Amino acid sequence: MTAMLLPTRRVAKPWGRRKLWPGFDDAARDEGPIGEIWFSSAQSDDPELLVKYLFTSEKLSVQVHPDDEAARARGYPWGKDEAWLVLAAEPESTIALGPKRPVSAEELRAAAEDGSIVDLLDWRPVKAGDFIYSPAGTVHAIGAGLTVVEIQQNLDLTYRLYDYGRPRALHLDDGVAVSSLEPFNGSVSTARAGLLADGPKFTVERFEGGDHAIDLQGGTGWLVPVTGVGQVQGQQLQAGQCWSLTGRVELSLGPQATALLASPGPARR
Repeated sequence: MTAMLLPTRRVAKPWGRRKLWPGFDDAARDEGPIGEIWFSSAQSDDPELLVKYLFTSEKLSVQVHPDDEAARARGYPWGKDEAWLVLAAEPESTIALGPKRPVSAEELRAAAEDGSIVDLLDWRPVKAGDFIYSPAGTVHAIGAGLTVVEIQQNLDLTYRLYDYGRPRALHLDDGVAVSSLEPFNGSVSTARAGLLADGPKFTVERFEGGDHAIDLQGGTGWLVPVTGVGQVQGQQLQAGQCWSLTGRVELSLGPQATALLASPGPARR
């Protein structure tokens, strides 16, 4: 029955921003644009999940992540499913999710090589409050003008297929090999109280104001206060934090507060 506030790690990115999100300090004069803030787990050197905030001023690379089988073939413990909660979005912001139509591996590679992959992808409009679960193998790209909470399997392995001419390595052989060649069959949904994602790799639940008893049944959860203030195990919490939870935990959220809880595997029944 523990609740531990996790430390943060700021990561500069070429597509990041200098002005961040309430709860985070803006980029200092001696920092580059901040693209990500990671919350480091205090429970394990190799936690199953990782929580980040993303701040975008430009489109991220077109990329894909391996599933468990492909990652383990390379010596990693698991693949990388991801989920995103959009906190803020400029009017024209989009996220690309898979191709618009079925493609062949050869067509996907050729499109990545000549840049036409940008037009091949299904760019979906997003707004504040939208939630997306992106399984491993989904070719995707997060667009500009977004503030996003990202929950993912803890794998730092990204295969870039296209990067708008930025001087970073591409991984066409590996990326095409693990890419789904069919249109994305998930959805962009509005986040509401209750279960947002039900595994199989992890679950995401949304809590609103009031008192909640969380029973992790011996496992670990990641609690992300999104708006407002509250308490967890008698400790003050607020937006911009992430807490590591174990066991049975008491959560109290203020009237306008919301929070996400992520935990590995399927939902607790």
